[in-house]
Order: sequence, then C-alpha cells, then structure tokens
Amino acid sequence: MTFERAVEFSGLSKNEIQLIEKLLERKPTVEELGVFGALWSEHCGYKNTKPMLKKLPTTGRHIIQGPGENAGVVGFDDYAIVFKIESHNHPSAVEPYEGAATGVGGILRDIFAMGAMPIAMVDSLRFGRRDSKRTRYLVGGVIAGISDYGNRVGVPTVAGELVFEDSYEGNPLVNVMCVGLAKKDGICKATAIGEGNLLFYYGSKTGRDGLGGATFASAELSSEGEDKRPSVQVGDAFTEKLILEATLELIDKKLVVGVQDMGAAGITSSSCEMAARGNSTIELDIDKVPAREQNMSAYEFLLSESQERMLATVEPKMLNKVIEVINKYELDHAVIGKVASPVTDNPRVIVREHGKTVVDLPLRPLVHDVPLYVRDMIRPEYLDQVKKIPDYKIPSYKQVLLELLSDPNIASKEWVYERYDHHVQTNLLAEPVMAGGAMLRVKGTTKGIAISTDGNGRYTYLDPYTGGMQAVAEACRNISCMGAEPYGITNCLNFGNPEKPMPYYQMVKAIEGMGEACRKLEAPVTGGNASLYNETDGEPILPTIVVGAVGVIDDYNLSMFNGFKKAGDKIAMLGTNKNEIGGSLFLTKYAGKVIGECPSLDIDTEVRLQKLIRALIAQQRVHSVQDISDGGLAVAVSECAVNSKRLGASLDLQDDIPLDALLFGETQSRILISYPANDKANLDVLKELCVSYDIPLTEIGEVTADRKIVIRVKGKTLIDAGIDDAVKSYNTRYIEE
Repeated sequence: MTFERAVEFSGLSKNEIQLIEKLLERKPTVEELGVFGALWSEHCGYKNTKPMLKKLPTTGRHIIQGPGENAGVVGFDDYAIVFKIESHNHPSAVEPYEGAATGVGGILRDIFAMGAMPIAMVDSLRFGRRDSKRTRYLVGGVIAGISDYGNRVGVPTVAGELVFEDSYEGNPLVNVMCVGLAKKDGICKATAIGEGNLLFYYGSKTGRDGLGGATFASAELSSEGEDKRPSVQVGDAFTEKLILEATLELIDKKLVVGVQDMGAAGITSSSCEMAARGNSTIELDIDKVPAREQNMSAYEFLLSESQERMLATVEPKMLNKVIEVINKYELDHAVIGKVASPVTDNPRVIVREHGKTVVDLPLRPLVHDVPLYVRDMIRPEYLDQVKKIPDYKIPSYKQVLLELLSDPNIASKEWVYERYDHHVQTNLLAEPVMAGGAMLRVKGTTKGIAISTDGNGRYTYLDPYTGGMQAVAEACRNISCMGAEPYGITNCLNFGNPEKPMPYYQMVKAIEGMGEACRKLEAPVTGGNASLYNETDGEPILPTIVVGAVGVIDDYNLSMFNGFKKAGDKIAMLGTNKNEIGGSLFLTKYAGKVIGECPSLDIDTEVRLQKLIRALIAQQRVHSVQDISDGGLAVAVSECAVNSKRLGASLDLQDDIPLDALLFGETQSRILISYPANDKANLDVLKELCVSYDIPLTEIGEVTADRKIVIRVKGKTLIDAGIDDAVKSYNTRYIEE
C-alpha cells in the first residue's frame, strides 16, 4: 500500500497527520499510519465524545468496574453482573446478516473475556420506512444474523426494541447488549503486564475481512455504501462457542494474566490497549500470527477485524497448560509477542515483519492522549420551528387505538422473538412481551436480574437534553416496574456527524441530560459505545441514545409483569396526566412527522415514582404493573388486557385536558397498576405509601371479565373495543419468512 493510499484509508485529517509527524519527529510508516488511524478513530478513541463522557457519573455503591475495561461490572452478594452495549450500525447497513451476527459475536466476547458466562442478550433495532423494500431486506437480514449467531452459541435474546422511523432508512441502528454472570473473585482484566510475559493469540485465523472496520464505522455512509462490503467481517458462531468455553476455562484455572477480544482495529487495539493499561512496552512479531490467506502484509494483519480472535497475556511457566486447554477446543493459536519491559512511564508498541521494525510508537498518544475535539455549541433553528403542531385528522378513537396497537413500534414483537431461542439456559421468568425488559433468575438463589434497553429518538430530536434524561428514566423505570432496583447503565450514543453544528449540539445536550438522570436515579454509567457519523448522503438519523440498564430484585418470585391477573381488580394510575401530545407516536402517525414539544420530565418526581413502585411490589400490594410510554394511557391499558389473555378493562377518566393528549399523549413518570378491589387494608397502605413518596394515586377503572376495552371520559364512551380485535391488531406481523 502506498503512503498516499494509507493516508486516505486511515480517515485521519490533515491536521492529525501533521500532529503525528510532529509527535514522532519523522514521517510515520504506512503501518504506523494504519495504527494511528484505527486508534484515533471515533470508534476507538472517542475523540468527539470523551470530553462529555468524562463528566458522567461512573461510581456507585454497586459498581465493581466502571468504564475502561472490556465491560462494566456491578455486584450483589458474591456475584458480579458483567454487561455492555455495542453498535454495529454501518456494517449492518451494507451487509445486514453478517453485520448483525458479528455485532453479537463481538459483544459476547467482551463479556466472557471478563470471566463471565453470558446469560442474556437484548437488542435495540431501528429501521427506516416500514413499507420500503430496503427496510424489509435489512430487517430480515439483521434479525436472521442475531438469531442464528445467538442460537448457535446458546445465549438467549430475551428483550429489546424494534423501531421504524423514516430517518433510519439509509442508516439502520443495530445496538446489542449482553449480560453475563460471574463470581466477584473470578473477574479478569484486560491488561498486558509483567516483563517477559507472552502475548498469546487464539481463536480463528486472520484474514483480510473487516479490514479498516473501525475507520469505516467513523465515517458517513453514502448511497454507494455497497462498495464498503469488504469492511464487514464474517462470523462463525460455532468457533465462538469454542472460544467462550476455552476462555472461561483459562480464567477459571487462573492460567492467564489478562484477556481481550480482538474487536474494532483487531490486533492493533487489543495489544495496544492491554499494554497501555499495564504501562508496558510490548513487542509483536507479525509473522507469527495465524493467517487464513497468503501473502498478507503487516498492515493487513494489524488492521484486520477477522472475527472470533482473542489475545491473552500468559506467564511463560503457564504456556504449556494454556496450549493444552486451547488444543482441547481445537483452536488456532500462537505466541505473537511479549511484554518487553516492566512498568514504565513511556511504554511503546513495537511491531516487526520479517525481522524489520515496521511500527515503533509511544503508547500514550495512541491510547490515552487521543486528540479531543470540543466544538462551538450552536443551538439549531429547527428546535423552535418544530414546536407548532399542524392540523391533523384522525378516525374514531377506537380506530386510533387499534391502529396504534398494530403499529410495528408498539405491536407484539413475537414475530421477532420466535426466531430467538429465548428460553435457552432456562433462566427467563416471563415471555418477552410481558414487560419493558426481562427478568432472569440466578439459579441457586432467590435473586433476579432485570434487564432493559430504551431510547427515543423523537424526544431527543425535539429536546436533546430532556430526551437524554428520558432514555435513562425509561430504561430504569422498566427495571423498577419489574420490582428490581437499577444498579447501573451502559449506553450507545447514536448520532450524526459531530463535525456539523446540529448533530454536535444534539449529542452534547443529550449526554448532559443522560448524566443528570444517572446522578438522580443513582444508576452510574459503566461504559458503552459511541456510534457517530450515522448519516447517509448528509442526512442524519434522529439523535438516538439507547440506554441499557440492569438491576437486581432480592426475590424473583415477587417480580411483576404487565398482564392483568383477576377480574374485579381495581386499576389506578400513579402520576399525573398532562396536556402533552408532542413527540408522541400518535402525533407522528397522524401529523406525518416528528413534531411538537417533547414531553416534560421532572427527574425528582421520577426518582420518587420508581422508589414507590419498587416498595409496592416488594410488599405485594399490586397484581400488575405497566409503564405508560409509547401510545399513552389507552395503549398501556390495552397491553395489560391483551397480555392477560382473557380479561378486559373498563376505565372512566375525569381529567380536564384535550382527549388526544389524555388518551394517547406520552407524559412521563406514569405507571398503571392493578390491585385487589376488596382488600381495604391493602388499599389503605397503598395510599399511605403514595402519600409518603408524594406521588398522586388516581383510581381510573377496573379489570373486567367481558373481554372488552372500554374507556370513558366523564361518563362518555370514547373507546369500546373487543379484546379479540385488540389481540388481532397487536399481533400484526411485519416480516414473514
């Protein structure tokens, strides 16, 4: 590769190349340019996001490991929950099956590299126009990639989101979260330390697939994006399963000092990041790397993102035992380098090919001192323009409800989940449609782990700061509505080009809002992923923060879900209905665009609400719990009825606000509950708890046995729909085999 071609392929700016030359006091080699390009990409170096990410709360009473490792870790008793979310947006846009499959493989490796057994995955997917051929192609490929890879490895996909919105037409979002479980004393860090220790490669051979993937992920797409297919990796789930078992055995037997997945930027990122954490100089002999193809160059070895590869630090005395384990699983392996110095203030990475040094670079500027960019904040004019809501027409309120229930953003995702073996490992406590997340038991204990992902690009578009808060609040609310206490979050920051004023403003304000919500909800950030440059031909996606939250309940037998339990139970709402229709799915559907004012959020009220619902569940005061979100109150009560399989609901609302907002507005901090009708003692305590947390409790109806959803406002019937019609709408399928 010529130097000029390496400059173009690196994605580095002219100023960055000048900075490199000044730093080195010489012209970098082609290989060194590739290393800098990968590690200074947004995907690896976070050069546009790190200034804001540093301000996020990252410590808390449940935190064991915050940002900086393969994954974050929270803990309870002797157990550690290891979790992280990653994006594979650009690869999935040009090769949906392999893009999604390798995204799953990568996030799995981040988890088991820490010594944790992956127990669940949650996916958050966003696609464009639901009726376009491209969307159908992408949806089919992505779901097949996720299901095939996860099913073959044996890790269940238990929950998630599926959103269709025009802005994602050219640039879908494929965010996948993985959760693992380990003992606290079994956590392994990704570090290269100890002079003379070996750098041990194992897994699949290295090929040219995925070459330059980190750089590809840090650039805008174009309508000619198909020519980027060489940047998309190819996965092998069967090999992944072998690597999983081998890695957990190596860590359990304490045969390795540290382990890291060769993810974005492959050998380059794994070796340099491990060495930088240990402040160690490392030497790599690129000729030793197992190769899948002939005549590969050092440049290609360093930047290939071939899948299913790991790098471990091994003491020489342990090498034979390590090889014995790896041979048992029939994996390729080689010693490809060593830790060449004790801890030093000036660690370096040295790479040799055929005895010639092709890379000799200081590690600190590669990993720790990546150039950071803080740009001018310019508030976009559109924020004022979108507030005015145009005239719109709707059918009858009954028809609106049925149409919303059949909307793919609300409708049952069973057509997706049936592709996933979500009951493998036998820990899932309820079907995925029964909650805003999932609850898994920890075998041998009464503990349950709650998992949820959430985010709303519509809200963040209309008000970036509030939208950032709401992503955290909603994800944590889903955890609380199952009865668990949120322990921490991970996040995917999906935005447009940060070099442009509008996406940059959206990103900064959304991260600020996310941080504020994390502080108030005591749900610190353990790590995550920044996926920027999500634009196609210059058009950005809706600014989309996806938050993955985990929490713990002491007794999973008390966990709560949304289906009504018993006819005659009273239905009540915690929180307050408000005249807010902006940003709702209802308005987007009938006005034809994302418009209006974002629903407000009082984060202090949200904190009290979540504490209240956890107390009600712990004391067994309620029979069902449902967060009110997309589609508003009418959709929430319908979902409770539909998921009860046989029961209906009758509501009589008394609010003095416009009917559209009352029925379908998405005002925040509201939860629908049902509870025994004739237990006065229970009701008295329930009311006392609401008063003590300063949360309004409004009785709005009852669960019925007549298989109908009836909603009246001040005695006037606005909706009278049969459960069978609601179930038919809710079970609308969008992608058939």
